[in-house]
Amino acid sequence: MSRVGKKPVVVPSGVTAAVEGQTVKMKGPKGQLQFVVHDDVEVKFENGAVTVAPRFETKRARSLYGTARAQVANLVEGVTKGFEKKLEITGVGYRAALQGKSLQLALGYSHDVVYAIPEGIAITVPKPTEIVIAGNDAQRVGQVAAEIRGYRPPEPYKGKGVKYANEFIFRKEGKKK
Repeated sequence: MSRVGKKPVVVPSGVTAAVEGQTVKMKGPKGQLQFVVHDDVEVKFENGAVTVAPRFETKRARSLYGTARAQVANLVEGVTKGFEKKLEITGVGYRAALQGKSLQLALGYSHDVVYAIPEGIAITVPKPTEIVIAGNDAQRVGQVAAEIRGYRPPEPYKGKGVKYANEFIFRKEGKKK
């Protein structure tokens, strides 16, 4: 049994929750989100908390219900606080700038990389070497951060590239003469 899945997700005041069939809907100060739970998982909203349980005693149901509970908890956190990822750019001449509804990245290529900011995601550039991605959907914030990082992942010799703010780059020693 999942240790995470056993705990009910408490819905704080100011957030309205509804369970319609397998769809869990949350509405709060940061917007509205919904998640469709797998059919092997049973979800209920009672006494101001959302509870998740496996519908059958199969390996698949037991493995999915902890994940479903974490997804519902992410809905609650998304509509109350939101999510944020920070990226750092390292390298001579590497920088980022906002241009309207797109992010322009100079990453050492012969051209600038232009990334169109998706709907529901807010990107700010406090410094030319720092990018902050914010939104209410954890999956979309993480996906946007991964796409931007994917344009120039950090390399192990000089550490140049785009990395997460809390990421450690394992450095390698260069070749000897």
